[in-house]
Amino acid sequence: MRRWAVAVSMTAVAAATSLTLAGSAGAHERPDPRVASGGMAGVVHARGASAGHGKPGSSPNLLFHGGAIMTSTSVRAIFWGSKWGQAGFTGDKRSGLDAFYGGIGGTQYLNTNREYTGTNGQVGTGVTNGAQVVDTSTAPSRAPSTSAVLAEVAKVITAPVANGYYPVYVDTPRGSTGYCAWHSYGTINGVPVTFGFFFNLDGDPGCDPGDASGTKSQGLEALANVSGHEISETLTDPRNGGWWDSKGAENADKCAWTFHGTSNFGGEQWLIQGNWSNAAYTSRSGYDSLKGCIV
Repeated sequence: MRRWAVAVSMTAVAAATSLTLAGSAGAHERPDPRVASGGMAGVVHARGASAGHGKPGSSPNLLFHGGAIMTSTSVRAIFWGSKWGQAGFTGDKRSGLDAFYGGIGGTQYLNTNREYTGTNGQVGTGVTNGAQVVDTSTAPSRAPSTSAVLAEVAKVITAPVANGYYPVYVDTPRGSTGYCAWHSYGTINGVPVTFGFFFNLDGDPGCDPGDASGTKSQGLEALANVSGHEISETLTDPRNGGWWDSKGAENADKCAWTFHGTSNFGGEQWLIQGNWSNAAYTSRSGYDSLKGCIV
């Protein structure tokens, strides 16, 4: 589903390492007026959860909600947690995600989002991949709030940009939490930013796309799939005014855990889920059961 905290603005925490449940704040947190976050969107539920395709009898197509989309984005991946300083844990995940974001711009995969427009134009496929940031301070031990994750972004990104997308990868396993990743938005010192959150998915069958290529670690394969999900939704619904259907599902939510071959970019073959296309559904040319998902 699209979000758990719809359009609810929350103040961020001064301590970026505070341990909070999603959407909640601990008693020891103090608000920082320079940093404010929105709610969760594009939650990638673990395998088996329903993506939702609209109210009974309604069209499953995405609806426009009167706001802006992203015509391009500048990505800087953030790796948060003490294990990111350990080669045995890091493996190919950092280098692989660097190749992922470095190669995804202008690809057919991102072209699946081009039919959508907003008040500022058409969804773009241009992606600038900036230098990764590693913060080996202790990451949250359980599911954090959006404000805690944005506070981490504010801590390590000294000069955020208005079209910035900052995916935060923690070394914390998902455990019993029912989702793999999400995206959100906020402001840092008045600069609008978007960001994502990703659990460590090593050995996690609930978030494993089942890539049989054997060229990458399972943890990288899992992160790449949900990373495709979140950047697609960030582009088409960056600040809660873009595109989602009558049940609140965004373009990637509607195609979660459905696949149709691999995408080739960044020197790798990636098994990434498709994205919903209103045009494909109208012509019934998609690969899923409703014929709206394309890749």
